Amino acid sequence: MDEQTLQFYRSNAQPYADWAKAPSARLPGFLALLPPGGSILELGCGAGNHSAQMLAAGFNVRATDGSPEMADVAARRLGHPVEAMLFDQLDAQDAYDGVWASACLLHAPRDELADVLGRIRRALKPDGLFYASFKIGDGDGRDSLGRYYNYPSPEWLQATYAAAGAWSAVSSGTGEIKSFDGTPATMLHLVVRKAGT
Repeated sequence: MDEQTLQFYRSNAQPYADWAKAPSARLPGFLALLPPGGSILELGCGAGNHSAQMLAAGFNVRATDGSPEMADVAARRLGHPVEAMLFDQLDAQDAYDGVWASACLLHAPRDELADVLGRIRRALKPDGLFYASFKIGDGDGRDSLGRYYNYPSPEWLQATYAAAGAWSAVSSGTGEIKSFDGTPATMLHLVVRKAGT
């Protein structure tokens, strides 16, 4: 994780949580593909809005965030434990039916993303599902708040996923958002299934 980005979220946990929008409209479709009551790992849970919906739907949720301060905010809101965990600390194997990573892996440094994706793949059960979203671009950089983004092209991202192991595509799409700093961005949404097991 980029240290400057992590410090931003540590210092702005409450304002960011207060800004956080409603859960993604893509979440119900993702949950519908999982076994009822299945296990989900959420990376970068932020304010906990997605985990709240997962828990309400009866799933067994491990909620995590890289910022201890953000994890504390989310845990209070959820009434459910939230772990402070960086991406490179994930060491589970064959543990989860699904991994949900909404707008968080876009902060992983480009040269570390394949390793993170490999860790996620190992953490998934055979045929497990993985959702992630990224800000589309043509090279990494920082926003007006100093946060690092890997800004991948779809082609670069496809190659990086492939470097992490075998996946089968489930769905993909794009959508427009307005970021925390007020700038517009195009998001790429990917759902893949662990393959080759």
